[in-house]
Amino acid sequence: MPSTKTIRQTEFLPSVKPAQVYEALLNGKKHSKMTGGKASDAGTVGAAFTAWDGYISGTTLELDPNERILQDWTTTEWPDGAAPSKVEWTFSEKDGGTEVTLVHSDVPAEQVESYRGGWLDYYWNPMKEYFAEQAG
Repeated sequence: MPSTKTIRQTEFLPSVKPAQVYEALLNGKKHSKMTGGKASDAGTVGAAFTAWDGYISGTTLELDPNERILQDWTTTEWPDGAAPSKVEWTFSEKDGGTEVTLVHSDVPAEQVESYRGGWLDYYWNPMKEYFAEQAG
């Protein structure tokens, strides 16, 4: 089994409620609008989903409404024989906004740096722009 690592990232979204981030990640239409890549709904436990035009696929494992999302997660570049990784999002209301933490565990070691940058380029930055536009 290939060696794996964990990516941990936390960002603050001003003037955004946890429920807004939770829904944007799980609702296919909102997810697609937020990231710019087509996504399917992932809002029920057991739901299979895709994001970024099918580059990402997975299954929603656990949902704590407006607080936490846990999913199995792989990409089209996943190494043969590697188990799916886990993506956990948590949301906490702070200082008039939401602190969002991502823990992406069981990532194949050779892909960690690529995915670390990918989260910034394809999720965090678009997420900040999406919610800034929502705020008007």
